[in-house]
Amino acid sequence: MTDGYCVKCKKTVTMKDPKESKTSKGTRIAKGKCPNCGTTVCRILGK
Repeated sequence: MTDGYCVKCKKTVTMKDPKESKTSKGTRIAKGKCPNCGTTVCRILGK
C-alpha cells in the first residue's frame, strides 16, 4: 500500500485506490483518496 500525507487531516494515511501518473516534468507520483475525508492525496515517487 502507498502512504501519503493528507493536508486536511494533518496526518499520514494509506491511500485508497492509488494510481501512478506523471507530472509535467516527468516525475512519477501516486494519486489516491484519503480514506477518512476523501481528499486527493499525492506522493512523489521519484524518477
